Amino acid sequence: MPKTTLMIRLNPGAKRTGIEGLWNGTHWKIAVKERAVDGRANQALIDFLSDELHIPKKQIQITAGHTNRLKRVEIAQETVIPWKKI
Repeated sequence: MPKTTLMIRLNPGAKRTGIEGLWNGTHWKIAVKERAVDGRANQALIDFLSDELHIPKKQIQITAGHTNRLKRVEIAQETVIPWKKI
């Protein structure tokens, strides 16, 4: 089953949650309001991706970078990423 992999640079503790564009040509920069305490920022990222991509949260998994700003996120299905046109 094909998966979709996203490379993300997370910006926790931001004023608003949303996509800030491409970072360093390799990672999508995404800001979340939650601070990086007890996994809250990671959960906020999963919540945001679920809402943005209209897929269930259980299909989204952070596979690398749990304690780092740079993360690899896998989606359990092939998914069209709407902001790739940025």
